[in-house]
Amino acid sequence: MTDPHSSDPLLEVKDLSVTFAQGKDGPLAVDHISFSLKRGRTLALVGESGSGKSITALSITRLLAATAARHPSGEIHFAGRNLLQLDEAELQKIRGKAITMVFQEPMTSLNPLHTIEQQIGEILHLHGSLDRSSARDQIIALLQEVGIADPALRLSAYPHQLSGGQRQRVMIAMALANRPDLFIADEPTTALDVTVQAQILKLLKDLQRRYGMAMLFITHDLGIVRKIADDVCVMQRGKIVEAGPVAEIFSHPTHAYTKALLAAEPKGEAIVTQPDAPVILRAEDMRIWFPIKRGFMRKTVGHVKAVDGLSLQLRAGQTLGIVGESGSGKTTLGLALIKLIRSQGLIEFDGARINQLSAAQMRPLRAHMQIVFQDPFGSLSPRMSIADIVGEGLAIQRPELSYEERRDYVAHALADTGLDPQAMDRYPHEFSGGQRQRIAIARAMVLEPRCVVLDEPTSALDMSVQAQIVDLLRDLQRRRNLAYLFISHDLKVVRALANDLIVMRQGQIVESGPAVDIFSHPQHEYTKALFAAAFNIEADMQGIVST
Repeated sequence: MTDPHSSDPLLEVKDLSVTFAQGKDGPLAVDHISFSLKRGRTLALVGESGSGKSITALSITRLLAATAARHPSGEIHFAGRNLLQLDEAELQKIRGKAITMVFQEPMTSLNPLHTIEQQIGEILHLHGSLDRSSARDQIIALLQEVGIADPALRLSAYPHQLSGGQRQRVMIAMALANRPDLFIADEPTTALDVTVQAQILKLLKDLQRRYGMAMLFITHDLGIVRKIADDVCVMQRGKIVEAGPVAEIFSHPTHAYTKALLAAEPKGEAIVTQPDAPVILRAEDMRIWFPIKRGFMRKTVGHVKAVDGLSLQLRAGQTLGIVGESGSGKTTLGLALIKLIRSQGLIEFDGARINQLSAAQMRPLRAHMQIVFQDPFGSLSPRMSIADIVGEGLAIQRPELSYEERRDYVAHALADTGLDPQAMDRYPHEFSGGQRQRIAIARAMVLEPRCVVLDEPTSALDMSVQAQIVDLLRDLQRRRNLAYLFISHDLKVVRALANDLIVMRQGQIVESGPAVDIFSHPQHEYTKALFAAAFNIEADMQGIVST
């Protein structure tokens, strides 16, 4: 452990450069950056994807060694030692003990084949000499410290048996197991609901105060920076373009890029819907129950009520926002409404009952009801060109079209979503996250649907790209009179798009009505907690949302 009373920087990065090129003059992923961090303070690195934030963090822990990364220049001093000059054995003593790191997606960071006890215990055994009994007591104490309810009962759980927030808490427990001096958090709340995000931020601040850690917090969300960081470095294309105290940078930004980031929040209002517009989609008393089976004979002992007696309607040109935490039933509802999973109750599309139709009977209707998923990379086949991805639905729905005619439709759809039609023969990995999401939208729009389910279409994107996608969706809706079912936990995006709002909790509607009324005067306590977490994280930290 370092001296907690020292006034010297705990971490000092000097003129650091990182390149993945082999030649002398290759491009720099990190371009001669410098910053320092003292014990007990939080420094945020912010910027869009590709700005060099995560590469900087991985350089500090020397986790780029397995790649082709090189450091043409720079020094990384931690507690007076240059980490770039240490051998692997010396680094192993520091990683996981003096310096720890938590990543964005806990499901991919945790081993799916090991229990929570095994994974936290491995960290303790690697850097200590605890026996099995002592380790178990310490693991329970760690889980309790990070807010896991009934920690002794969670020891035998596997990652897939925990919620997203619980998995992130386990990752934090692992990072804190050996009381680190420097805690690096790389986008630790991006994939989490607003309430869970607020809880994790509060937890990190509380733990930092308790142990006096230095924290390096990496994010593209400036709203989080405002609440958690003391100082901020704004990165663009590998360079730090602006740095200083958070209050100063936020109140008086000087660099054009910083100003653009601060102004990147989705803006505008929902397109006004005609009250007599035809109802495109309607559901009554909709139920989706998943059986819980136990025992050798796999008897049903209960049900998970993902959607429980829900009714709604969606008109042409209308955006109906569906909000709620993970597990509330939002995505399950969206999939069932367009007959991608089974449900009970009434579903009508354009006045015709569809819930009893077979897959073959549904096929002609698929052109009119489309879906855009959350992860634009995971939903696009890496083995197909953009022309094949966007044109796949046309091949099924419009078999009479020739190859050239199909490419013309694809070109028009790409242009309509702000992409260059000349790029249609490229592959998904050659595009940015925002461009991939535009491709996913083009794939849905090429069939000229009347109703589109948008399942968290902006959550994996940078703030500036989010704003662009919101503007694109609004423009397409205006021109085509589209009906949107917009599923999201990002209430700022929902507020910019939705005419009406449904708030879901545990498969049921707890509040519904015009979006402007609910955002202005929420009635249900759960809705108030969601809004507090989304728009006023500090209030949530004072206990509005229970952990």
